Amino acid sequence: MMFRAGKKQAKDVYLYEPIGADKEGNEISLLDIIESLDEDIVDSLSLKENVTSLYQFIDKVLTRREKEIIVLRYGLFRQEAVTQREIADMMGISRSYVSRIEKKALYKLKQSFKKA
Repeated sequence: MMFRAGKKQAKDVYLYEPIGADKEGNEISLLDIIESLDEDIVDSLSLKENVTSLYQFIDKVLTRREKEIIVLRYGLFRQEAVTQREIADMMGISRSYVSRIEKKALYKLKQSFKKA
């Protein structure tokens, strides 16, 4: 009877059970081999769609100054992201004014996404 029960369990495979070792001597489990880091296709397509919408909204909804600040601040259109202080120095305005313009522009973009 014990041998029969053992036969049934002999076919069981566990994901965390060691199945060997790598070159450095670390144990490798079945989970390490079958684990996939592939990105979810739905999330990837959704992100691409949202980025496309964002760029359209930036051109459509924001003023020239708001667009310039958002592009500089977040490094859009292959620009390097810069700080509010650097933007303020470039435009000859205060950092707090840059902050207000940025906040207003982000609000406009958020509203555009809600409507879409």
